[in-house]
Amino acid sequence: MGTIREYKKRDGTISYHAEIRLRGHPIQRESHRTKTLAKKWIQDTESAIRDGRHFKTAEAKRHTLGELIDRFILQWLPKYPKQKSKQTALLTWWKQSLGHLLLADLTPSAIAEARDALLKETTRRKTQRSASTVNRYLAALSKALSIAITEWGWLEDSPITKVSKPGEAPGRDRFLSLEEKDRLLTACQASPNLYLYPLVNLSILTAMRFGELINLRWEDIDFHQRKIILRQTKNGDSRVIPLTDAAESCFKLCPTYQANAKGLIFRSQRKNNPHGIVSVRRTFENALKIAGISNFRWHDLRHTAASYLAMNGATQGELMAILGHRSPHMTRRYAHFSQDHLGELLQRTNNKLTL
Repeated sequence: MGTIREYKKRDGTISYHAEIRLRGHPIQRESHRTKTLAKKWIQDTESAIRDGRHFKTAEAKRHTLGELIDRFILQWLPKYPKQKSKQTALLTWWKQSLGHLLLADLTPSAIAEARDALLKETTRRKTQRSASTVNRYLAALSKALSIAITEWGWLEDSPITKVSKPGEAPGRDRFLSLEEKDRLLTACQASPNLYLYPLVNLSILTAMRFGELINLRWEDIDFHQRKIILRQTKNGDSRVIPLTDAAESCFKLCPTYQANAKGLIFRSQRKNNPHGIVSVRRTFENALKIAGISNFRWHDLRHTAASYLAMNGATQGELMAILGHRSPHMTRRYAHFSQDHLGELLQRTNNKLTL
């Protein structure tokens, strides 16, 4: 509720001090030269507070969302070169949609409306944008707003915290049965692409992503200390994976074995490939057809590896370490595979406790 007090200054002029007290919000005060302006400020500010548009700092009234995004891209994203391109694309969409708004006018309803527009848009592939993709757009904007709050003082609170995320479809649970695995590996061995079998088998043996595999160099494989060093991962963290005998055999099958230590392990043999990265997409699809396997993608090889690990008693912490997950939520999907292991553990414990 707003109140106005009249004050007479020493020079004889009068000012009007407006004050707003709303439960759950900090007290707001501001002086005005006329009573009319004080009343208008109270009305506008109370409305803004109730709508979630009011921020204590005056910086929110000086900067637009577009300015915030430009500064974030210029000053913050260069710290994360691997994410810069993708994050810039996501933030550019927000700039085009809401960049004209002052931060003081950036309301949860405005963000929610933009979110709904994202969900209705079609992608370049002529399909409707998925909820998981929309959540990545929201996450990019949330990070930029957080930096504006904690480091720049442009905002006091983030309006995006009041915007709900669309529910995502459950993750794929497709993984190879042991029989399917054997059929696929047999088909890969018969492929004219000499890299296909090592890549597919290593994906199953180590749970590495395709991008992590093809970026490996021989200097990343320590045959003496028995470890694989991943320097380029999805989340930007390095990761070490133990080198098993089976994985070592796969590496030694590569045409580049014992070549330049700094060279790519999976280097394309084509002279017209300037980047040197090997391509196995078509030969992988052919191997799937020969093996009679349907509804399967390359990334499902990683799910296959994680499922096998869980079936053999890997704990959640062990799965997180091997898969490179930061959150237990990511590995929780494999929990049901370890039920037999948990049952055996419980039975052994009960046997020791039973008289």
